[in-house]
Amino acid sequence: MFHVLAFLVLVLVIFHICTRYDRKGRMLQSVPCPKPYPILGNTLMFLDPDLCNFWRITRKVTEQFRPVSVLWMFTSAIVNIHHPDDVEILLSSNKAIEKGFVYNYLMPWLKTGLLTSTGEKWRNRRKMLTPAFHFNILKKYMEITEKEGQKSIDKLKLRGNDFVVDLVELSSKYTLNIICESAMGVSLDTIDNKELDRYKKAIHEIGIVTVYRTPRPYVTNWMMPFIYKIGSLQRNALKTLHNFTAKIIQERKDYHKSTNNKYLNGLSEECEDSGAKLADDDSIGRKKRMAMLDLLLAAQRNGLIDDQGIEEEVDTFTFEGHDTTGMAMSYTLFLLAHNQEAQERARLEVTELLEKKQEKIDIANLQELYYLERCIKESLRLYPPVSTILRHTTEDIQLKNILVPANTDIIVHFYDTHREPEYWPDPEKFDPDRFLPENSRNRHPFAYVPFSAGPRNCIGQKFAMMELKSLIARILYDFILEPIDRLEDMQLQADIVIRPNDPIRARFVPIRRE
Repeated sequence: MFHVLAFLVLVLVIFHICTRYDRKGRMLQSVPCPKPYPILGNTLMFLDPDLCNFWRITRKVTEQFRPVSVLWMFTSAIVNIHHPDDVEILLSSNKAIEKGFVYNYLMPWLKTGLLTSTGEKWRNRRKMLTPAFHFNILKKYMEITEKEGQKSIDKLKLRGNDFVVDLVELSSKYTLNIICESAMGVSLDTIDNKELDRYKKAIHEIGIVTVYRTPRPYVTNWMMPFIYKIGSLQRNALKTLHNFTAKIIQERKDYHKSTNNKYLNGLSEECEDSGAKLADDDSIGRKKRMAMLDLLLAAQRNGLIDDQGIEEEVDTFTFEGHDTTGMAMSYTLFLLAHNQEAQERARLEVTELLEKKQEKIDIANLQELYYLERCIKESLRLYPPVSTILRHTTEDIQLKNILVPANTDIIVHFYDTHREPEYWPDPEKFDPDRFLPENSRNRHPFAYVPFSAGPRNCIGQKFAMMELKSLIARILYDFILEPIDRLEDMQLQADIVIRPNDPIRARFVPIRRE
């Protein structure tokens, strides 16, 4: 027995030396980090399953070891950055186009859609889907956004006098309806609310699985079915998520089948032409309006994508198009409830516009909501829904102060980038005037990156901003927001998007107009 133990110890020592003192280990030795244990590295810091603790520990590390640090998760080294100089180098580099290891944990759900794919597949998908966010197409989406916004406002008005609203619940309902009808061409009016709630809950459960696995790189995808609790959570969530999007795809296919595919036949094989053709066909009407999903179905007829590829992109965009925007809307409303002067200033701007336009908003009108846009931008600065991204280096990459070796994962902490005191004085203060032209002019271009940047930036960022401005404008026109929960009490969770640990609520006070 002694010899066996001695042999195991020797193996572990050799393993430790080979992983921490190879070329990568030597290159990263000078980078500040919490003291790692042999073999385990910093893993023990993050094993607590509580998502709030995970978030707090991450913030503590980025604050204590500025501007760059490294964490060791067994054999894996993870470099943490947030300074705009380093963010610019990384996101502008062709040496770090691939996503980091955490995205592998999303593969059972999103497979290799636009968010998770790499190389030629990513480039082809990006080209195929870009026309769905052409400016002329956004004008069509705006009609849906306005309709959904007004419908939701009418329902809120039926609640009578002052009432309290769970902002996350309200916002996610708005944004899920909009992404499904605009980008997928499918209305959710016929889907039971309980099914929609299960879908949104399943997204959060996948986030729990992802955070759980992040400090446990030894838990691979093939192991998940054999791990009772977390494996069961993932399995049930995946079933809910895939069933939901399969229903959306089938409904759209059935519609095109009922029209003998005549609307798909007009779509060009060339993606760049499709956007213009979609936008110009005003005769299609509401039910027949072409959507992002139709680009995929048309591409399938031309042999450019298969059923699995369509499922990948519908899963990706249904999630990204509603969850991130929904959280952005929640935080913006919450911050406006806590900043009455800013809220009233935004309301005056909105009221002036809506009264001038007979309470109609189109995509051109939105450009006139300058102050509201600054409020949204400031909210995205303080609480960027996608607060971290990961990149994997295929070659050595020189950051400002360190050379990061090839085959290393780099985490960009946008939450901390947006609080860098060098560019954001009094960073915790809500101050929309930070985004006045004169205050933004000389700011580092990568000090504010709520939609990421570089070649893998968010494809739908213009759609998201349009949606946020339209929906929030409607709410401010009809309601005064008053705080219920204290901003300073809000605890955040580590997740795919950052979420409040508890409901964030506001009181909606109807504005009476003659």
